[in-house]
Amino acid sequence: MRVGSLNHVVLTVNDLQKSREFYERLLPALGYRLLFSAEDSFGFVGADQLKLLFQLAHTGQRAEQFDRYRVGLHHLAFNAPDRAFVDAVHQKLVTWGATILDAPAEYPKYEVNYYAVFFLDPDGMKLEVVHV
Repeated sequence: MRVGSLNHVVLTVNDLQKSREFYERLLPALGYRLLFSAEDSFGFVGADQLKLLFQLAHTGQRAEQFDRYRVGLHHLAFNAPDRAFVDAVHQKLVTWGATILDAPAEYPKYEVNYYAVFFLDPDGMKLEVVHV
């Protein structure tokens, strides 16, 4: 492990089953494998050993919509090996009925040769697949 590299990210969700169904399609397409699945949580691990863990929101907090403009997480961006991969993920997202914020395009304001698709998970968390 490299010093300072991320070990895991924990995301709290409103509907564990709906999130499980979404991420069980998305994450394997991005090279992640299922790490564990429990009644109140589940997790995946990527090739870089980063773990993405999901847990159910406490009862009083459920039904809150994610707001990326509040303090905390804004969005997660996943690397892609090439533009064709970004396009292929976009096509899968469309067939799954995912909410697409921005279809694959170049975003030179972020970085030279930045090509990405932006979309939402079931709780409205912004996700991105990017090739630079």
